[in-house]
Amino acid sequence: MNKENLYRPNVAMIIVSNNYPQKKEIFIAQRNDLLDIWQFPQGGIDEGEEIIEALFRELEEEIGTDKLKIVAEYPEWISYDFPEKIAKKMKPYKGQTQRYFLLKLKKSAEINLDTKHPEFSSHKFVSVDDVLDITAHFKKPVYEKVISYFKQEGYL
Repeated sequence: MNKENLYRPNVAMIIVSNNYPQKKEIFIAQRNDLLDIWQFPQGGIDEGEEIIEALFRELEEEIGTDKLKIVAEYPEWISYDFPEKIAKKMKPYKGQTQRYFLLKLKKSAEINLDTKHPEFSSHKFVSVDDVLDITAHFKKPVYEKVISYFKQEGYL
């Protein structure tokens, strides 16, 4: 396995409410398997699957709807390493390499976390300024970089 294959390809979503751009509030969800860990939805890209196809499949699987509109995309892949505890479960991968998207919920979207394989126990929308305080864990440096980019570009 070469170095690139040590990172699992993944899509990640920063979701804004259907009140965007008037109200810039970001969706976060609490994991159901880790105590008080809040994060953005994300998921693996299957072999042979296109990035956008994976994006909308993962939205349906994780938040129960694919009724969202792409607002922007982070321009490059961004990687992080798993903490040791998680890395043991995710072998042979040592981390993930992700494509981030900023998406807006459509008015008709209904979030439903009670999916076939639920990953989250609850969700909420928080201000852009508060999101990093709530999601303080090993993904925080990636979140900071992506949110900073979307702010600089005038999206957040």
